Amino acid sequence: MVIKGVKERVPDEVSITLVQPNPEQPRTYFKQDDLEELAASIEKNGLLQPVLVRSVGKHYQIIAGERRWQACKMLGMKTIAVRVHEADDDKALELALIENLQRSDLNPIEEAYGVRRLMERCGLSQSEVAETLSKGRSTVANALRLLELPEEAQQLLFEEKISAGHARTILSIPTQEGRQKLTERMINEKISVREAETIARLFAGPQGVPNAGARPLVPVSFKKAARSLREALQTNVRIKTVQGKNKIEIEFKDEEELEQLFAFITASGKRRDTQKEMLENEVSKTPETTGTTGAKTAVATDAASTVDRT
Repeated sequence: MVIKGVKERVPDEVSITLVQPNPEQPRTYFKQDDLEELAASIEKNGLLQPVLVRSVGKHYQIIAGERRWQACKMLGMKTIAVRVHEADDDKALELALIENLQRSDLNPIEEAYGVRRLMERCGLSQSEVAETLSKGRSTVANALRLLELPEEAQQLLFEEKISAGHARTILSIPTQEGRQKLTERMINEKISVREAETIARLFAGPQGVPNAGARPLVPVSFKKAARSLREALQTNVRIKTVQGKNKIEIEFKDEEELEQLFAFITASGKRRDTQKEMLENEVSKTPETTGTTGAKTAVATDAASTVDRT
């Protein structure tokens, strides 16, 4: 990879004591087992790729290849092959970040901080970082989102005690309080991603449900009517408003109970029709009086009272 403004020299063999790590190295965690495996490979096959460095005073500062340098030190090597680049601080950081990110040598948290530093130090947008690293823009955005994790969760991910799946589950909770609670569960218990997803839905609460709002108040008349229907039908009855429409819900256990409810409701309707017909007949048989309708009204009232008493 050739970057404008960076001059390359021929590989050199230098004293390993003159080579120093970069304090701004994006990779901060090196597994001991991996270093031992690499050291065994170098001892058998030699150092196949020189360490990328730049001159800083009388020493050489590593741009890329610190793991190879550490493995060579473990073997007690006196010299190490280096390739020297001339680069300022910003360019050295850019090279180190690109080299690590392209090789996928970083864990997710190191990668997230590396991307952010690359954006800040080099003035790049997410799209420009994605193009530089030959990654999708969504990949870069998802990496940066890991920095929204609680500090404890970032540490767990850094130490590989939780996976990226666990981290995404934590971020699915909309509140910081909920994220912190799930992180604490992960610290105290060894839970799978699936278990974490179940817990996350509980911690998310109403905020996790689209368009969730407060339950509408039920009018007093609805409550009274529902109570009367429950007493009459001997089953649970609810009266509510759903999307602007009023509904009556009647519970039943099985088809037999449904038939009983249907028979009761239809029979009640027939009784009301019969009572109405009787009332109308009584009124029609009453002789009309001239000059006033009071007599008809009184008879109708008496007839209605008689029907009600039955």
